[in-house]
Amino acid sequence: MKKHNKESFLYEGFDKILDIAREYDVTLSLGDGLRPGCIKDATDEAQIDELKILGELVERCREKGVQVMVEGPGHIPLNEIEKNVKLEKEICNGAPFYVLGPLPTDSAAGYDHIACAIGGALACMYGADFLCYVTPKEHIGLPNKEDVRNGIIAAKIAAHIADVAKGHKYAIKQDENMSKARCQLDWNEMAKFALFPNDFKKLVREECKYNPEISKGCSMCGKHCALKKK
Repeated sequence: MKKHNKESFLYEGFDKILDIAREYDVTLSLGDGLRPGCIKDATDEAQIDELKILGELVERCREKGVQVMVEGPGHIPLNEIEKNVKLEKEICNGAPFYVLGPLPTDSAAGYDHIACAIGGALACMYGADFLCYVTPKEHIGLPNKEDVRNGIIAAKIAAHIADVAKGHKYAIKQDENMSKARCQLDWNEMAKFALFPNDFKKLVREECKYNPEISKGCSMCGKHCALKKK
């Protein structure tokens, strides 16, 4: 683009791309190349100007009968997440919003999956539709299998938290059932409603090695457990 002083061939040929996408029933994800690379750059002029162009492309997709979603930032401080989600919904006329995290701090290297779970839960609560998981290796290197797993776990927790906040009946019922199972100290029933039942069962098995009487209550509060079975 810089060498030939031209727009991207993808942008210039967008109508042709839409014809192909329509013929083969392809959904487009419109990426944001000017998304902030750090929270200091969040919601700046370049990001918003690009979002306006993405809004125009969304309308062109819809005119051609092509399904479309919009990618979003990125690095956003916690207090600007709501604003970013609502701006996308307004400018892109309600197109599904796919957020890359978002990351509400730049200083959690090695634990970016946890930081993004915080940002992701808030973004979904305000209307984001998809979460891009982030691994502990983000900004460090390529993730391995365990990094990917940890990233997906964090994103799934964030999505569930947002579902509860938004009043989704299934998510609320799942938490209620877990609470009832805890009240009954029913470990098998708790496993049914844990987001990660296999991990839950593994931890229970490990606890059983050191606390054979786990059926009477967990070992956290010992003899002071308010729910402990006599």
